[in-house]
Amino acid sequence: MKLAALFSGGKDSTYSIYKAKQMGHDVKCLITIFPKSANSHLLHFPNIELTKLQSETLKIPQIHSTLNSDDSLQEMNMFKTLLEKAKLDFQIDGLVHGGISSEFQKKSFEKICKENNLNVITPLWRINPKEYMNSLLNSNFKFILTSVSSDGLDETWLGKIISADDISQLDSLSKKYGFNLNFEGGEAETFVIDCPLYSHPIKINKSQMMWDGYRGRFEIEDASLDSNAR
Repeated sequence: MKLAALFSGGKDSTYSIYKAKQMGHDVKCLITIFPKSANSHLLHFPNIELTKLQSETLKIPQIHSTLNSDDSLQEMNMFKTLLEKAKLDFQIDGLVHGGISSEFQKKSFEKICKENNLNVITPLWRINPKEYMNSLLNSNFKFILTSVSSDGLDETWLGKIISADDISQLDSLSKKYGFNLNFEGGEAETFVIDCPLYSHPIKINKSQMMWDGYRGRFEIEDASLDSNAR
């Protein structure tokens, strides 16, 4: 099928594209909504502007728009508008998204897709968290944490490229503090700097860390494609 991908630049949306391609689907475009703030219940916020750079290295065109509200209804209306544009411009048959366990997100996206006679592909739905995190590394995905907002996750995780040892440590911390290992509940956000789908990895040239004692963000102020790394 020809698919649009709901894309945030994090591990879940990027890996769902990777899995959809393995399934034989053709991902024709990315759909990205830039939310007003981190208060969004549906959308990824940190470093969302850099999805434009990811679109370039993925060689998949991006349809995007910016919201001035965190209202979920307005977010869904914007998603519907962009999905209709994707259907018109790219003749898509469906949508792929990286939802893992949020019934609210899944039902919201399925409702709009059904109204537009589009199929929904969710390659990561109900995936085992530890197996998933390890499969990311086994598939040569390199990603960093761009925000943390949970007990057990301090500022040392911000901007860190996650390794196999880190996943073991995160697994222990998730059991101790009760957060989702795959961060489905928003305990952390991620950004993919390299994967098999990229023509070139992303090089972070300038960044800053913000930490308030409980939660923090790793803001990428400048990034580029590393043409020397392939």
